[in-house]
Amino acid sequence: MRSIVALEWHCLGQCPANLSPWSLPVTRVLGVLLESGGHARGHYALVVAAGAAALGRAVTIFATNRGCLLFTDPSALIADPREATVTARGVAGVAVLLEACVDLGVRRIACEAGLKAEGLTDLALAPGVEVAGIATFLDAVGDGQIVTL
Repeated sequence: MRSIVALEWHCLGQCPANLSPWSLPVTRVLGVLLESGGHARGHYALVVAAGAAALGRAVTIFATNRGCLLFTDPSALIADPREATVTARGVAGVAVLLEACVDLGVRRIACEAGLKAEGLTDLALAPGVEVAGIATFLDAVGDGQIVTL
């Protein structure tokens, strides 16, 4: 994993000559924590997940609270007006990115507590979406990186 300290040293001109922040090993595991139900964050969670998975990284998306709407069947975010705008501008939308994530083996987890907290327990989730808690997500990521959106 690239060290934040090494990046800070580099930025301050204090990086030892033999330590480049870009030569440090990159973790192969990425966790994406989505807590927002908005299209922009949900869309970008998928962009990050699909991009990392395409590079060979093991990726888990953990959606909680209103972020769980990303994993409904079909995804509630597809009906958001921003989806049409994004796709009209030639950018892959939520539907395409969800399919890519499934094809690339991205693990998808909807937070059990988040579903309950938001009153979403009756929602139909997409096939393959697990319902589990934060401990399951943290165990999946281990020492890997976590991006929060």
